Amino acid sequence: MEALRQRTEFLRESLEKSKILTETMVAKLGSFDSRLSTLDSAMRPIQARTHAVRTAHENIDKTLRSADVILSQFDKTHEAEKIIMRGPNEDLKGYLEAVDKLRSVARFFSSNKSYKSSDGVLSNVNSLLAKAISKMENEFQRQITSRSKAVDPDKLFDCLPSSLRPSSESPSHPSETGKNLTNGNLSEKQEVAVYTPPTLIDPRFVPLLSKLAQQLVQAGHHAQCLKLYRDARASALEMSLKNLGVEKLSKEEVQKMQWESLEAKIGNWIHFMRIAVKLLFAAERQLCNKIFEGVDSLKDECFAEVTSNSLSVLLSFGEAVAKSKRSPEKLFVLLDMYEIMRELQPDIEVIFEGKACREMQESALTLAKRLAQTAQETFTDFEEAVEKDATKTTVADGTVHPLTSYVINYVKFLFDYQSTLKQLFQEFGTSGDESNSQLATVTMRIMQALQTNLDAKSKQYKDQALTYLFLMNNIHYMVRSVRRSEAKDLLGDDWIQRHRRIVQQNANQYRRVAWAKVLQCISAQGLTSSGGTGVGESGSGGASRALIKDRFRSFNIQIEELYQRQCQWTVPDPELRESLRLAVAEVLLPAYRSFIKRFGPLVENSKNPQKYIKYTPEDLEKMLGEFFEGKAAVEVRR
Repeated sequence: MEALRQRTEFLRESLEKSKILTETMVAKLGSFDSRLSTLDSAMRPIQARTHAVRTAHENIDKTLRSADVILSQFDKTHEAEKIIMRGPNEDLKGYLEAVDKLRSVARFFSSNKSYKSSDGVLSNVNSLLAKAISKMENEFQRQITSRSKAVDPDKLFDCLPSSLRPSSESPSHPSETGKNLTNGNLSEKQEVAVYTPPTLIDPRFVPLLSKLAQQLVQAGHHAQCLKLYRDARASALEMSLKNLGVEKLSKEEVQKMQWESLEAKIGNWIHFMRIAVKLLFAAERQLCNKIFEGVDSLKDECFAEVTSNSLSVLLSFGEAVAKSKRSPEKLFVLLDMYEIMRELQPDIEVIFEGKACREMQESALTLAKRLAQTAQETFTDFEEAVEKDATKTTVADGTVHPLTSYVINYVKFLFDYQSTLKQLFQEFGTSGDESNSQLATVTMRIMQALQTNLDAKSKQYKDQALTYLFLMNNIHYMVRSVRRSEAKDLLGDDWIQRHRRIVQQNANQYRRVAWAKVLQCISAQGLTSSGGTGVGESGSGGASRALIKDRFRSFNIQIEELYQRQCQWTVPDPELRESLRLAVAEVLLPAYRSFIKRFGPLVENSKNPQKYIKYTPEDLEKMLGEFFEGKAAVEVRR
């Protein structure tokens, strides 16, 4: 218990001491809090003054920065002004940069109207910009005019594919014209037909011209820019075409022109159209796109303004030809013109794209359709002209009539235009397969028209034998020509066989009509009596010697007349001529030999037998060998 009491006393003393220490610490901490509160009150004014100083410094820095920006704008204006006043001649690139600086200054002060000097500065800057734009207009005009030169024809020819360049014999014309350029082996032409549009302005100056144009557009000077560009480029383009040989001809001038002159001009026009579209217009489009890059509305409008008159001059000639009086010889040049327009149509659609060029595109398409229509009408006119050809001129020797050779050559030439004619038929709603059939139908109609006309012309001959010979010659010429041309595949074997039979029928008719009387003279018919006895001197079968002499005499007269006349007739085809001679010989010679063998002895025993039997079968064979040679004068040989 004592021990416990001592420990309790010890704990009480320890707690007392701890209490005293705590109270002492609390008193000290309370003293610290009082002093901190006093210090905080003392620091507040100092902090406020420090914040005010800091704010003042920030405002000063901001003001200084603003002043620097404003001063830099004044510096830009001053630097730009010096360059603007000197003009763009010395340093065009620097001049354009100075204009850009002025625009930047104007934008700055326009967006910072709070500055007291903004209005004054803007007025000064805008005044400088007006002067700058005026000088830029003059510079753009000077640059575009001085660098817009006509392209030399030789340079243009060098831009053509080698197959289309002028020949050494005719330096102003292509080495091939018309059909050879626009039809034939198209795949071969496409392989080599590389067109390289000429460089119209030195590429080094195009970027500067583009910047000048863009500056004028930005300044709202669209109309002035377009006019300056159009005047310079249109003049250069028109001069290029003029140097090439393009002429501005009225419809009346074209209609009054002699065919030979017009044909030559049409050949040139085809060449000029190709050069204009694929080279000059293509080059103008490229140049326009580069100079007005990013200004699409003005780009198309400028190109349309530059090319409008030149394209109009070219198309107006085509229109005048299409509207001129139709004639058969014009069909092929119309097809050539139609071909070139169809060939160039894809190029025209690409080069003359955009709303501003739509009317020019439509003009080109309208010309192509008008040429197609005129060609089709000329086709119809030709068919009618063939059938109604009233030429009174006859071919005296029965040979191939000039109309036949003309029509056949015409038809053969048409087949060089097969693809064009099919396209032409499709122009009026005929499908691809139907166009083949339509070409065959038209060709057959022309052939039938020719045959109808030949039938009419054959009736002009007084000698019926010559009528048949004439028809035989002409229809044979038609058949032979078709067999040797592409028309064979289109007209077919049936047409050829049918007309070969007509040739044979006319040959048979010729033989029947021409030789009937001659064969009648050497026929036994009428020389023998049914009872086997004759009157007067008689021989074989009771034939009268006098009658037989008369037959021989008549035979001699008629064979000599035939020889005299038919040696002047003509069968121009050697194979047909020999075939016809052989057909006559196969009938005549056996009949003559039989007649001599049977009735010759009656005459041979009389006085002067050679007076009656003037010709041996061999003589007749030789005489037949001279038939159908077209000799001018013939002497009968004994």
